[in-house]
Amino acid sequence: MRRFSYVLCFALILVCQASLAQEITVAAAADLQFAMQDIASRFQKESGQNVKVSYGSSGNFFQQIQNGAPFDLFFSANLDYAKRLDAAGLVEPGSYYQYARGKIVIWVSNDSKIDLRSGLKVLLEPSIKKIAVANPQHAPYGQAAVAALQKEDVYEKVKDKLVLGENISQTASFVVSGSADIGIVALSLALSPNMKDKGRYAEVPSDEYPPIEQACVILRSSRNKQVAQQFLTFVKTAAIGDLLRGYGFQVASEKRE
Repeated sequence: MRRFSYVLCFALILVCQASLAQEITVAAAADLQFAMQDIASRFQKESGQNVKVSYGSSGNFFQQIQNGAPFDLFFSANLDYAKRLDAAGLVEPGSYYQYARGKIVIWVSNDSKIDLRSGLKVLLEPSIKKIAVANPQHAPYGQAAVAALQKEDVYEKVKDKLVLGENISQTASFVVSGSADIGIVALSLALSPNMKDKGRYAEVPSDEYPPIEQACVILRSSRNKQVAQQFLTFVKTAAIGDLLRGYGFQVASEKRE
């Protein structure tokens, strides 16, 4: 009987611990894939709360959230999507936060002979047959890439060579796998563990494309608003700002030039 009581007691403790730990779901732009893994891991370690993250294009997430997708937070690579959700009444009041500014780079694998020193003009070389960019219809990094190509007056000359990724992460994978000769990708991915030792990159000057201002919000439909707010507060800390800088993002005071 005493043994049964111990077992019952232990089971109750496990149930109580499980009830204390909640899981929040985060929809995150694909440029955050590796940075967010670090952020979520640190948050889980410090808070004991679970974080489930889905990565994709901001435009697709925007549509999904409008249609009732059950996310707690949305980290967009374009502040416009977050603002539009807020205007539609789908965001928890006061939760809008502009967390970073992204950058684009041209990237090639280590075994490529392409010389990146000429910047985007290098895309005019006849040897380059496929250029990977994110789909500009719903990916902010794709919109930035197209804007930079137009600014350099090369878009019309290379548009038939463009290979469109569903999001910036898939775009990067095209170049890493050899499906494209070169790509215009997020600096955060070029600096990620998955890519930093596999290739070379050159930054595209920031004045050649509109700022990739990124923002996050807690969704009004969230069932775990308390934990979502804890996570948002965590993201605003200096430590996470330093982490994002390590992935090439501009944050906080760095945004003002």
